Amino acid sequence: MNQNMNEQLTALMRQYHGRKHPLNYKNRYQLVVMVILSAQDSDKHINELMPSFFAAYPDMKALSHAFPEDLHQYLSTVRNFGNKCEWLVKLAQTIESGENIPNTMAELTKLPGIGRKSANVIIRESGGTAEGVIVDLHVLRVAPRIGIAKGTQPEKIEKQLMTNFPREYWNDMGMAISFLGREICRPSKPQCGQCVMSKICNFYNGISETEPNKNAPRLF
Repeated sequence: MNQNMNEQLTALMRQYHGRKHPLNYKNRYQLVVMVILSAQDSDKHINELMPSFFAAYPDMKALSHAFPEDLHQYLSTVRNFGNKCEWLVKLAQTIESGENIPNTMAELTKLPGIGRKSANVIIRESGGTAEGVIVDLHVLRVAPRIGIAKGTQPEKIEKQLMTNFPREYWNDMGMAISFLGREICRPSKPQCGQCVMSKICNFYNGISETEPNKNAPRLF
């Protein structure tokens, strides 16, 4: 990684260091439930639904006694709610208590409804040791735009970021890029004048995402 890239990414991670994920969770049980529900949906929408849901199902034990259909009245506006309700009940019946929520990528991704992105979020928000990089829809858009990854598949983007950046970057890098995408590097009207990545950004510097970025680390 060259000096320019190191400086810009360090500045970006410093800008968002320690910022909590936009999901308004209060404990790990709530975090896991909300992460599963937020897949292909918006954090804002999930935040709006959760007070009534958690009033009805305040912990993993209560959720384990539900049937998937019982959750529909609270979650029917969530994208793919039918499958997600089944996953939540099955997960609750599998681990039974919030204290049993695992802390590793291997164990988390065995649970229904949890893939690598969700597991990365849970590990990061729980203060665990990073085993990957969060690649949500914002990172998927922004990483190729600024020239630090290529492609459109989350798994390939994550692999590139893990290969090209040191492990100590992983926990904060994905979420920092996500916040950048949410607040500044918007899809149609990026606010480049406010972006700390502009010096090395392909988009800002008029470089196609398919062209090599001389500031970027080695890519696949």
